[in-house]
Amino acid sequence: MQALILIGGLGTRLRPFTLKTPKPLLPILNRPFLEYQLDLIKKAGIRDVILCTAYQSPIFKQALGDGRRFGLKFSYIQEKKPLGTGGAIKNAQGQLTQTTLVLNGDILSGVDFKKLIQTHIHNKSEATIALTRVKDPTLYGLVETDSTGKISRFLEKPSWEEVTSNTINAGIYVFEPAVLNLIPPNIPYSLERGLFPQLLLNGHRLHSFISQGYWMDIGTADKYLQAHFDILEGKTPFSPPGKRKSSHVWVEPNARLGKEIDIEGRLVLGKGARVGDFVKLSGNVVLGPSCEIGKGAQLENCVIFAHTKVGEGAKLQGCIIGEGCRIEPQAVIGPSRVVGNHSVIKKYSRL
Repeated sequence: MQALILIGGLGTRLRPFTLKTPKPLLPILNRPFLEYQLDLIKKAGIRDVILCTAYQSPIFKQALGDGRRFGLKFSYIQEKKPLGTGGAIKNAQGQLTQTTLVLNGDILSGVDFKKLIQTHIHNKSEATIALTRVKDPTLYGLVETDSTGKISRFLEKPSWEEVTSNTINAGIYVFEPAVLNLIPPNIPYSLERGLFPQLLLNGHRLHSFISQGYWMDIGTADKYLQAHFDILEGKTPFSPPGKRKSSHVWVEPNARLGKEIDIEGRLVLGKGARVGDFVKLSGNVVLGPSCEIGKGAQLENCVIFAHTKVGEGAKLQGCIIGEGCRIEPQAVIGPSRVVGNHSVIKKYSRL
């Protein structure tokens, strides 16, 4: 059994953070996002992982190495020219000699990979698509199935009049190697609009696995922020890092809290972070390594990357602050604001 992770995307909706760091390596609770997927792969008993890269390819090998520290074995495939989801898999075909679990590299999920693989084997399927239920299927590609789980129809972004179910493609698949022969080489090709409809049309064994677990595409700033909150609130199979100091506070090594801090929510304090006296923290707050929060600052529902300094009396709400920023005293940053790495927000500024 092998796993292939598609991590070649540009991550344009998460700019400016992805200008220097590929989306799969952005921190979620101070861990590179990709590590959460690797945890689930390892839990499923898979050790051989192929990472299909394109954008900023060398950074992945520098950050992840050969996989040994994760208890895994990594191989790297680099696309010289992005050719879509199907083209990326075709590019890796030479290394895919076994039944393969395929993941989009921007999905945080609680899908049980072991059960997904077991379902694929039980059905003697050539390809299996993990499905998840959503409240508004008109925003996605709808996947219809029969009573046995066999896929019967694909419907791309249906109107409400066309909606017959709420199951969508979760971006997680299992393939038999022979299926990859159907993907044409050296041209842009989509699994969703090319391979899967072709399999259905030609009568191949194409089944579904409906997951009841957590699912989130972290591709936008709002969803990226929400993924942090969902882990903190126990909605995912993952746990916050650090030592649990109370039911809602996790502290990593060498971090310090000042005097008379008001914590009205959940807090992750990264390695070496410092929180000054009389600070108020509410909602869900994640502070990256070596952050410094000045006296009397107020933070609510924020994610702050490493090495950022927040000045005395500053107020931050519902925002993402990049690495190495300086938020000067009394500055105010409001909901849905995104502050890029190494920015300076001057004293008394309002965003």
